[in-house]
Amino acid sequence: MTARSGITCHIDPIALSEESTVVAEYEPDPATSDRYQSESELEKEFIKQLRGQAYEYLPITSEADLVANLRIQLEALNGITFTDAEWKTFFSEKIASANDGIVEKTARIQEDHVQILNRQDGSFENIALIDKTNIHNNRLQVINQYESEGERASRYDVTILVNGLPMVHVELKRRGVDIREAFNQINRYQRDSFWASSGLFEYVQLFVISNGTLTKYYANTTRDRHVGETTGRRRRKQTSNSFEFTSWWADANNNRIADLPGFTRTLLSKRTLLNVLAQYCVFDVDRNLLVMRPYQIVATERILQRIETSTNYKQTGTIDAGGYVWHTTGSGKTLTSFKSAQLATRMDGIDKVLFVVDRKDLDYQTMREYERFEKGAANSNASTTVLKKQLEDADSRIIITTIQKLSIFVERNNQHPVYGKHVVIVFDECHRSQFGDMHTAITKAFKRYHLFGFTGTPIFADNASTSGNPKRRTTAQAFGDKLHTYTIVDAIGDKNVLPFRIDYVNTIKIAPQATDKQVTAIDTESALLHPNRVRMVASYILDHFDQKTRRGEGYVLKDKRVRGFNSMFATASIDAAKRYYNAIEMLQREREQAAQAAGKRYECLKVALIYSFAPNEDAADGLLGEEDFTPDGLDNVSRDFLENAIQKYNDMFGTSYDTSSAKFENYYKDLSGRLKNREVDLVIVVNMFLTGFDATTLNTLWVDKNLKQHGLIQAFSRTNRVLNSVKSYGNVVCFRNLQSEVDDALALFGNKDAAGIVKMAPYREHYAKYQQQIADLLDRFPLSQEVVGEQAQKEFIALFGAILSLRNILVAFDEFAGDEILTPRQMQDYQSIYLDLYEDFRRIADGDKESISDDVVFEIELVKQVEVGVDYILMLVREYQRQKGNGIDKELEVRENIARALDASASLRNKKDLVMEFVDSISADTDTDYAWQAYIAQKKHDELEQIITDENLKSEPARAFVEDAFRNGEIPTGGTAITKILPPASRFAPDNNHGAKKAVVLQKLKAFFDRFSSLS
Repeated sequence: MTARSGITCHIDPIALSEESTVVAEYEPDPATSDRYQSESELEKEFIKQLRGQAYEYLPITSEADLVANLRIQLEALNGITFTDAEWKTFFSEKIASANDGIVEKTARIQEDHVQILNRQDGSFENIALIDKTNIHNNRLQVINQYESEGERASRYDVTILVNGLPMVHVELKRRGVDIREAFNQINRYQRDSFWASSGLFEYVQLFVISNGTLTKYYANTTRDRHVGETTGRRRRKQTSNSFEFTSWWADANNNRIADLPGFTRTLLSKRTLLNVLAQYCVFDVDRNLLVMRPYQIVATERILQRIETSTNYKQTGTIDAGGYVWHTTGSGKTLTSFKSAQLATRMDGIDKVLFVVDRKDLDYQTMREYERFEKGAANSNASTTVLKKQLEDADSRIIITTIQKLSIFVERNNQHPVYGKHVVIVFDECHRSQFGDMHTAITKAFKRYHLFGFTGTPIFADNASTSGNPKRRTTAQAFGDKLHTYTIVDAIGDKNVLPFRIDYVNTIKIAPQATDKQVTAIDTESALLHPNRVRMVASYILDHFDQKTRRGEGYVLKDKRVRGFNSMFATASIDAAKRYYNAIEMLQREREQAAQAAGKRYECLKVALIYSFAPNEDAADGLLGEEDFTPDGLDNVSRDFLENAIQKYNDMFGTSYDTSSAKFENYYKDLSGRLKNREVDLVIVVNMFLTGFDATTLNTLWVDKNLKQHGLIQAFSRTNRVLNSVKSYGNVVCFRNLQSEVDDALALFGNKDAAGIVKMAPYREHYAKYQQQIADLLDRFPLSQEVVGEQAQKEFIALFGAILSLRNILVAFDEFAGDEILTPRQMQDYQSIYLDLYEDFRRIADGDKESISDDVVFEIELVKQVEVGVDYILMLVREYQRQKGNGIDKELEVRENIARALDASASLRNKKDLVMEFVDSISADTDTDYAWQAYIAQKKHDELEQIITDENLKSEPARAFVEDAFRNGEIPTGGTAITKILPPASRFAPDNNHGAKKAVVLQKLKAFFDRFSSLS
C-alpha cells in the first residue's frame, strides 16, 4: 500500500516461480580431456561432480552399514530417536517386510510415504520416508561399489540414497560401450541380487545408464517387467518391458542432454531429482511407475505458473488465463494433463478442476486413472445429475466429465453458484471440441476460469483458412498462448513414438498415358467402390496381412505369448465399410473351403466392424467427422448390417452386445479392450478409433479414405506406439494416392524436414545395406568354419545383430519376399552360432571373470520373434514318425531338422536333450501329443524329486512351492515362501550358511522352472 498525491494504490504481487524443474536452455560444457577414460575413472569423475553438487559421499559397501545409516537419516528427517526395539520392529515391518517386493515398496514411496511407528510408551509417531511437502528437508548421499549377496555376489557401481534409502541406481560403462549393456547389467542385478537380504535395493525408483557420452533413465517397473518377461514370469501384466522404454533427459526446448556431466548437472541436481521423485512420478492402476519425461514436466509447470500469474493479475475468465500444449499424438498427453490437474487442485484458491474429454475417449483406462486420484471423480460420465452433485460438493476437487455432459449441465442451469467459483478447465484433445457451440457456451457460463487445451494437431492460421468456415478459430484464438511444444519430429527423434512406413498400392488401372494426377482426381466413391476394386483391396489385405502384422512372429504381451500385431482398416463411408466387411468375410470363406479341400488348415482372421451415425461430414481442414455414440441416426439397412456384424462378434467372443444405446457403448469399450489385448486381428472403421484410441499392439493401418492434415496425422498415429524392439515402425498401407497430403501434414505438424525423419527410408536403401552385410557375413564367417577368437566373435555378433535388425524392417516390404539371399537353413545355422555365443558370453558375465561382453549387445528379442514353439517341434516329430521305415537317411534328415530347429531357438535350446530323448523313444504308431504330455510330466516329477533329495528340502512344501510357481509364472525370490522349504537350521548359528543355501536352492529351482515352463 503506497500513498502519492493523496491517491492510495494497491499493488498486487506478480507470481515469481521458483527455479523450474527442467532447465530452460542447456549449454554443454566443452570437453575437458581427449584421453582414454576407463570405467573406474568415469565413476570417480561422476562421484566428484555429485559431491560438488552437495551430495554427501559415504564409504558404505555392506548391508549392515546401509541399514545403520538409514536409521540415522530417518531419525534426522523426522526429529526423533528410535530405541533399538522400536527400530527393529519398524524396519522389519514397515520398511523391509519379507513379503514385499518392488511393487509394494514403490507403492510405499509413491502413495504411503508416511508410516506409523508404535512407540514403546504406547504413543504413535508419523515417520516420513521422504518429505514431499518441503523437498529441501531430504538428504542426498552417494555410495559406490556396494557389495550384495544373492544368487551371485554383485558389486554395484553408484547408488544415490534419499534419506538413507536407495532410490536411484546408476550403472556405468566405459566410453564406446553400448549403454544397452548397462541396461543388461541391471537386468542381472535385478535377477540375482537386488532382492537379497533385506531387499533395500528394491526401493530404487529410477535407474540411470551411461557410458559417459550417452545417458538415459527409466523407472523401476520397466526393469521389473523386463526381468519378468526374460525369466518366464508372467504373473503381472507386461508393459514397459525393454530398452525401448528408456528415456532421454532434455531442456525445455527439447534439446537432448546426453552426456553424463550435463545429465548430472541437470536431472541429478538436488532440487530437480527430488522434484521428479516427489512430484513427477505417477504409480498407475496397473502398478507401473511412470516417470514423467522432461517435456511433460515443462508443460505441467507452465500450466501451474499460468494459473498463478493470471490469478494475481486478475485475468481469470479471459483467454490470458489459459493456454494450450502442443504435444504430438502418442507422447503421453493424458499423463501430462492428469498430473497438471492433480497439482492444480493443491494450489491455494482453486475450487474445482474439470478434466473434459470427448465421450468416446472416456474409456475404462482414463476413468480408472482418475478414480485412483479421487474416488468417484469419474462418475460424472453416468449422468448430468451426478455431475451437478459433484460441482456442488466442496470436497469434490477434481471432476472428469465429457464435453457433452458439461454442455447439457450449462444448458439446464443458467444460474449456478459454480460459475462464480475459481475453476480450472482442462480439455483433452482440444482440436475436436474447441470450435463448436459447446465450447462457447461453457466459456460464457463460467466467470473465473482458466482454460487449458492439449492437442497433438493444433489449428493454425494456415489450415484454419482452408476450412471454408469463417467462424473457424485457431487453437490460440480459442485457448490462448502456446505454453509448450513437442512435435512428432521431437518424439521420433527421442524414440518416444515410432516412424511410419508408408506403402501406396495402386488399385485403379488406367491407360499408360495417364498421369498420377489423373489417378488422384478419380475421387467418386462409385468408382472407388466398384465390386472388382473392393475385392482387389480385400484380397490384398488378406494376402499381405501376415507379412504386414508379423503374424508368424511372437512376443510376450501381458500374461501370454501372442503372434504378431493387429490392424485397423479406415474406410471412406459406412457404405464402404459394409462392402469391405462382406468382401473379406466372403474371401475368407472361399479360402477356408479351398484349404479344407486340399487337406490343409486355414486360420481365419478375427474381424470386427464398428461405425455409427455422423451428423457432420469430415471437415475441409482434415478434422475427422464426429460419429455419434449411439446408432439411432443410422438408416435401417445400415443399422441391421451393424447388428449382424455385432452378433458375429458375440459368437466369436461369447458376448451379448447389440445396437441399443447402452449395449453399443459397451460394445465399443469391449472392442477397444480386445484390440489392446491382441484378441482382434482387424477392425473396420469409418472414423471411430481413428482418434484418441491407443493400442501398442496395433502396427498396421489400411487406408481407403481421403485423409489430410489433422485427420491424417491422427489416423496414422494409431500405429506408432512403442511396444518392443520387434515393432520398429508403424505400417500404413494406402489404397489411394495420399503422398502429397502426407508430406503437407508432416510439414504442418512437424517441420519442413519432417518427412525425412517421420517416414522410414525406402526399401532400396535398406536392402542395399542388407546385401552388403550378407555379403560380409558369407565372406568373413562361412558356415564351414568356426568363429574363432574373441575379436572375431565380437565382430560376428555385431554383424549378425545388424542383419537381424535390418531383416526386422525388410520383412514388411512386399519386395523382400524371395530376395532374402540366405536360405532358411543358412539363417537357422547362423542363428544357432549366434545363440551359442550368447550363452558363452552370458556365462562369463555371470562369473567372476572379467567380462568380455561389454563391447557387444545381443539382439535376443529379435531372435525370439521368429521363435519356434513346442507345436512346431511336435509337427517335426510327427514327420519323423512318418519317415520311420522309409530308410535311415530320411529318418536322419528329419531328426537333424529337429535338432537344428532347437539349436536356433532361444527358449528351447536348453531343452534339446529332453526333446531328442523323446524323439528316440517313440515308435511309428505312438500318439505323439499324448505321449509328449506324459513324458514331460514324468521328467518334471523326476527332476524335481532329484533336487529335493540333493538339497534335503522339505518334500511337500517344496512340491507346493513349485506348483504355485508354475501357476503364477515365476519362482518367487523374496518373502518367506522359499525359507519354508529349506532344511531346518538355526539362522543365528555362526556356521549355518543359510544365505548360501538359499541361493543354491533358488538357482536350481529357477533352472528347473525355465526348463519346463514352456513345454506343457
